[in-house]
Amino acid sequence: MKVAISGASGFVANALKKRFPNFVVIERKDDVEAIHQKLEGVDAVFNLSGAPIVARWNEAYKKVLYSSRIDTTKKLVEAINQSEVEHFISTSAVGIYPNNVPCDESTRILGDDFLGKLAQDWEAEALKCTKCTTILRFGVVLGPDGGALAKMLPAFKLGLGGIIGDGWMMTSWIDLDDLVAIYAFVLEQKYEGIYNATAPQPLSNYDFTKILGKVLHRPTFLPVPVFMIKLLFGEGSTVLLDSKEVYPKALLEKGFVFQYPDLECSLRKILA
Repeated sequence: MKVAISGASGFVANALKKRFPNFVVIERKDDVEAIHQKLEGVDAVFNLSGAPIVARWNEAYKKVLYSSRIDTTKKLVEAINQSEVEHFISTSAVGIYPNNVPCDESTRILGDDFLGKLAQDWEAEALKCTKCTTILRFGVVLGPDGGALAKMLPAFKLGLGGIIGDGWMMTSWIDLDDLVAIYAFVLEQKYEGIYNATAPQPLSNYDFTKILGKVLHRPTFLPVPVFMIKLLFGEGSTVLLDSKEVYPKALLEKGFVFQYPDLECSLRKILA
């Protein structure tokens, strides 16, 4: 199978390139014509474009977040609809859901903040594709050599890791190997629609922190004040402070089996 990947320099894309070694790269600067040419002989397109979400936001950066997702997806969809590509897998995020509510794909009330509306617009653009279209709503992706874990490990290894605030917020996460397996699963079965790419066991920040400390054999008694997160990231702190309890109901109903359904199992593999 030949695939095309946008956002090909990212953490998840690098793992997908190992699983799907016959690939072409779509760059953000490519126009519709250039993308269409690159899609010659391509069976599936993976849309992973998007500026980093964990950052300090201002109005200018929020425009970058929006454009890097919606405008890029718009070009991709236009080119795909003119091509022989059979399957389009586009990215979204659990930020589409409201806070403090258990959610699965049947949840109809979606977030009305910036992240919620960003994800909704992103998905709406992807769903204009006339080919078999799958949208994966990512949780926090955990794996070696990148992603959220790489940002967390230095402090934890020094014994400076701790819960954020009171640790009440829920974290929906997924092991990188399981995420790559989901791509293969939906491609092989030609499943379309929306799927939560999250492990079946979301955890509170408190439990997540304690398990990571246990695996690293490091203390986790220094809480990180909420005001410090807000000071560092401004409005972007919502990525770290929001509480998203999301379940992969649709994938489980289709028969997908998670290799790493619990956090300790995932972390011990990653950090071995």
